[in-house]
Amino acid sequence: MDREHFLAKKNQEITFKRISELHNTLDSAFLKEYQRSVPFNEVFVDRWERAKKLGFGEKTSIYDSSLVLGDVLVGKNCWIGPFTILDGSGRLIIGDFCTISSGVQIYTHDNVLQTLSAQKLPIERESVIIGNNVYIGPNSVIKKGVKIGDQCVIAVGTFVNSDFSSNSILAGTPARKIGEGIFNGDEINFDYSVKEGLNLLLLLS
Repeated sequence: MDREHFLAKKNQEITFKRISELHNTLDSAFLKEYQRSVPFNEVFVDRWERAKKLGFGEKTSIYDSSLVLGDVLVGKNCWIGPFTILDGSGRLIIGDFCTISSGVQIYTHDNVLQTLSAQKLPIERESVIIGNNVYIGPNSVIKKGVKIGDQCVIAVGTFVNSDFSSNSILAGTPARKIGEGIFNGDEINFDYSVKEGLNLLLLLS
């Protein structure tokens, strides 16, 4: 595309140049201060301000590319990464100190039966509750109606379609418990002696 030719016809060359200069200034600042270059929109949107606007907890941040729908409650000190989906159409609750990694999708509805019935049946909605101190690895998907306890670890690319108790380590499609977190004060260890845990961990490594 010949941008200069197109913009000249629209008399928008000056506007384009100013936006480009502003982006270059902000992008250079990000590189200098954080050693990172982020997509165009992310240099203009403050992640913490967006979280505050959405009513999320103190010190929580959410990327501009994250899609937020419906009734979503998020606690304090959470990190919500880029290209995530937080579907609260059936109510989504996320606790404190959680990491929602890049590409994570959390759904509180599905329209499977509605689609198969030619819209004779309604969309199904069920709440999702995620506890405190939960790490959800990149590109994981959480199904409607799921409850996840505190201090859980969900491996990369996991599909969670059932409830799991606190301290669980989850992996696979569908998710299986492959281990547990062992907490002793500030010390954290991982026990993979759960049945099938070691074999699945080797497959995922």
